[in-house]
Amino acid sequence: MSQAYDSFIDKWRTRWPEWAVAEVFVPPAQRQRTLAWFALLQEFDDILNIGGDPLPADAKLGWWATELRDWSAQRSRHPLGRVLEPVRAPWAELAEALPELTAARARPQDSEAAFAALAGFGAAVAAVEVAVLEGQAATPRQVVAQVLAQRLAEAGLEAVPLALQSASGPAAASEQAQRAWANELMRAWPARAAGPRPRRVWASLARQRLAPVAAGRVPQPGRQPLRVLWHAWRAAAGD
Repeated sequence: MSQAYDSFIDKWRTRWPEWAVAEVFVPPAQRQRTLAWFALLQEFDDILNIGGDPLPADAKLGWWATELRDWSAQRSRHPLGRVLEPVRAPWAELAEALPELTAARARPQDSEAAFAALAGFGAAVAAVEVAVLEGQAATPRQVVAQVLAQRLAEAGLEAVPLALQSASGPAAASEQAQRAWANELMRAWPARAAGPRPRRVWASLARQRLAPVAAGRVPQPGRQPLRVLWHAWRAAAGD
């Protein structure tokens, strides 16, 4: 693999240090493809959660749409494509869903609006994962819940539905609104998630990060390796 490929994988590993513990439950033959797929999803998270001028991110999104359509024709330019493009997956359908990321930057009115804004994207991701990660599909709502949890971690109050902020009152700190949204996401996100084994393991890590926010605490990713190991084992054992 190239240095460019390694840089994308290293960026994902840096954001998810828990994976160094949890990946033991992913079959060795699946690990490279899993990391490439998760690194691609991180690129989409970055586009969704861009701060400042959105134009460069929007241009990048358009580039990705073209790239994914080319993967359907077994052509790739991106380093991650060297691993992912050979997989016969509905790449074009994922490309068609990417514009939802741009629209989903706007603060939703309520929780259902937040989920609805990314419903097509969640369904496309779940469909691609059936081929890439080889297993039963995750539910689109579960995928969206994880995307929204990551958005909350990166965008803070800007990710919280307006209804939750107004319900907490103008004097309430943004922390209360974020905590309320984290709790709603936890309720919409089953502890025993569906999907291929790598998705279930990653979802367990993401849910562990969200739980402290719902309880009003600061997440400390990777600080409790035995806890990570336990939750990852339980997630993997759902086969």
